[in-house]
Amino acid sequence: MNATTNMPVTEEQHIAAVRRRLAKRFPHLDPHRIDTAVDTALHRFDGRPVRDFVPLLVERAATASLQGGGSHPIESGDFGIELR
Repeated sequence: MNATTNMPVTEEQHIAAVRRRLAKRFPHLDPHRIDTAVDTALHRFDGRPVRDFVPLLVERAATASLQGGGSHPIESGDFGIELR
């Protein structure tokens, strides 16, 4: 729920908040790179029936990709969960 309007917050609004948080966390990166990381992670969940945790999983995957260390969940498809 949005505290101001008591309206449910949409997935799109959550993803926009993820983009803003990542832009603040990675101010040295080109915003296009952040958008690409978020979009890539988001599209991995296309067609999935349960969407409640998608923004959280997108943020984690995009953060890992932008940090550039270790494995890249976006590229490998490894989000720490099995997608069916």
